[in-house]
Amino acid sequence: MLTTAQAAEARARAIGYLDRAGIVLTLSEEAEIEVADFGLGELAATGLEIVTYVNTRRCCAKELVLFPGQTCPEHRHPPVDGEPGKEETFRCRWGLVYLYVPGVPTVAPGARPPDAPDGAYTVFHEIILRPGDQYTLEPDTLHWFQAGPDGAVVSEFSTTSRDGSDIFTDTRIQRIPVVEG
Repeated sequence: MLTTAQAAEARARAIGYLDRAGIVLTLSEEAEIEVADFGLGELAATGLEIVTYVNTRRCCAKELVLFPGQTCPEHRHPPVDGEPGKEETFRCRWGLVYLYVPGVPTVAPGARPPDAPDGAYTVFHEIILRPGDQYTLEPDTLHWFQAGPDGAVVSEFSTTSRDGSDIFTDTRIQRIPVVEG
């Protein structure tokens, strides 16, 4: 759980990263940056800062900010209401991102998952994204990603995002952030 002060600090820090990436936000977009700690209270290790530009019933566009070593935990976007689940493309804008998907595990991966219960991270085929690199995930594909040592900014282009429907392999995860006092 995050405090209002922690969320404000993370928002301000995320704005700095977006600025480094050359991404200009409006004041209202800056104020609406979502700070997701996934209910674990360990934002530095497991978390994500999100700017949502548009999320309609057909498409979604976001900026994802990750601080150094910060991880978005393993999850998938399952079918919902007869639709196949979210298809998404990640395009690295700044920094370095280690993306993990199903496939042959990478022998010497660049990232390590944060402390979590056994079975919380199960896919270890590494895709490295540097500025200008992109990768598309099919619906319902397990994946997780972690920023490199300087952090990262990633643009996400996808079909409709239904964050509350995401399925995480770590059952402790709460996708929708709770901010108090």
